[in-house]
Amino acid sequence: MNPALLAALLLLGSSCFMVVAWYAHLKFTHLPLWQVILGSWAIAFFEYCLQVPGNRIGHQVFSAAQLRIIAELFTLAAFIIFSLFVLKEPMNGNYAVAFGLVVVAVWFAVAGPFR
Repeated sequence: MNPALLAALLLLGSSCFMVVAWYAHLKFTHLPLWQVILGSWAIAFFEYCLQVPGNRIGHQVFSAAQLRIIAELFTLAAFIIFSLFVLKEPMNGNYAVAFGLVVVAVWFAVAGPFR
């Protein structure tokens, strides 16, 4: 498989796990903090199992900065979906503009005019 595509898929999966690890506990406010911390760490283990190889494979074709910006795009996309469908929080215009700016940042990092 193409290293760029494989890296992107691994980073996308990693971002999905990360968003769940960081924000799912907001739905379980009845649990003690120590339990949600342990649960988040357990989920984050799988995030690292995807993120580390994603960055290692991706570094064959992308710089570390490019990988970080690509991962940020995936993290924000995963967060928006999670926020809308799990947390039931609305998307507003400011969030949409901010997400659009991240998409522009990814374009600049990966294919922009100053390369």
